[in-house]
Amino acid sequence: MSRRHVPAVLGLVAGALVAVPAPAAHAATVQVRCSVPDLVAAVNAANSSPGPDTLQLARKCTYTLTAPDSANPGNGLPVISSEITIDGRGATIRRDGGREGHGDGHGHGDGDGDGDGHGDRHGDRDGHGRTTPKFRILFVDRTGNLTLTHTTISGGFATDCPAFPDPPGLACGGGISNAGTMTVTHSRITGNTSRSDVFAQGGGIDNPGTGRVSDTEVTGNHVIYSGTEPGSGAAGAAIANDGPLTVTDSRLSGNTATVTKDTESFAFGAGIISFAETTVENTVISKNRSFAPGGFARAAVSNGVPAPGRMTVTGGSITDNTSDAPHGVAQGGGIANNALMTVSGVKISGNRAVAKDGTARGGGVRVGPFGTLDLTDSHITGNTVDAPGGTAQGGGLDNPDGGTMTARRNKVLHNTVTAKGGTAQGGGLYHAGGPEGLGSTTLERNTITHNRAGDGGGIFTASSGVLTLNGDVVRDNHPNNCSPSGTIPGCTG
Repeated sequence: MSRRHVPAVLGLVAGALVAVPAPAAHAATVQVRCSVPDLVAAVNAANSSPGPDTLQLARKCTYTLTAPDSANPGNGLPVISSEITIDGRGATIRRDGGREGHGDGHGHGDGDGDGDGHGDRHGDRDGHGRTTPKFRILFVDRTGNLTLTHTTISGGFATDCPAFPDPPGLACGGGISNAGTMTVTHSRITGNTSRSDVFAQGGGIDNPGTGRVSDTEVTGNHVIYSGTEPGSGAAGAAIANDGPLTVTDSRLSGNTATVTKDTESFAFGAGIISFAETTVENTVISKNRSFAPGGFARAAVSNGVPAPGRMTVTGGSITDNTSDAPHGVAQGGGIANNALMTVSGVKISGNRAVAKDGTARGGGVRVGPFGTLDLTDSHITGNTVDAPGGTAQGGGLDNPDGGTMTARRNKVLHNTVTAKGGTAQGGGLYHAGGPEGLGSTTLERNTITHNRAGDGGGIFTASSGVLTLNGDVVRDNHPNNCSPSGTIPGCTG
């Protein structure tokens, strides 16, 4: 969405007033030296010029920002308000005092220079003892249209939420916040942070505009709720979407979402959280972690798109992610869906939902009370749910609260539910109808084998709701295929 006001040129021809269109604006390409002042000047000039502009950065240069933009101190560079392409040619734009993230999916490596995942409230110290203020790297305004290619964005730290000015105190988009139109391709968004005492979202990218991310790594970013009020949260450590947004052929890995201990707050979507239409294609989402001690930890891929919007995930993999909520509730290790969602041809493996002395459900996939999930042609394998001293349910698939799940032609294999000293049910699938008994799970031609739990090694169903099998293979689960015995028509075990 570019702001273009091309005036008509008035001319007098043979005594008559005739409107003559202005010449079309031509795209301009500007070579930007390896200098932050030159980069700032180039963005300002591009915002002021008619027509699209391309800024070619110095090859493999590191542009280190030591102070925020004077007009918009929440951002490092001037606000993008026109049509601009930044061709990094391997360059990095980073905040001084920040560093590239090397998150390992277990909450280590905070990307803001202090190693504890929280950082100093006022700024980071560089190697010379100087303090650098905290600011994101880029903000795209509603009139802006940014294409970012072959560029690394690193060390940004969001202290505001420019696309959502009310209520104050929100923090959005540590690396990039897009309220206009944004395309990120062949780039890295790494080691950025969004932190707030009110609500934080989008550690790497926050997208309330129209966005596309392709062939890009979003790694080692952090979203942190550091307040003390209950019921708030940290959402979307890699990407938070209020969209629409399309993510293709990318990698979201090693990102973390955390909340203050014992505030009953929500850490969710450490890979991606969708609040609007979202499409994810052929993307690897791995080794992300949601951590909520005494609160709610939700999956690496979390969906809450209001109807009629939908989240669609096709191809790619969701692997080795963790939702950890000691003394709390872990809901989904790989996927947590509480809206409309379609998943097709995805490898969902090695994910964990963990809650010591709490409740853990849905190691691979969890469907919430308002969720409708269509799951087809996918592998849900080797996921685990563990709740020592608590309740653990649904190693592979979990539909416990009245949601709707339809699963066709999937392989649900080698998933495990454990709860030493507690309750462990539904190694392959846990199903219940929810408080009103309205939930339904429809299975068709799935293979559910070699799963383990304390009871219902293959499938465990509570007394309410509707569970239907049609041509499914349920065998070689431990200690039994379906439980309670005789309650699941069509179970082959």
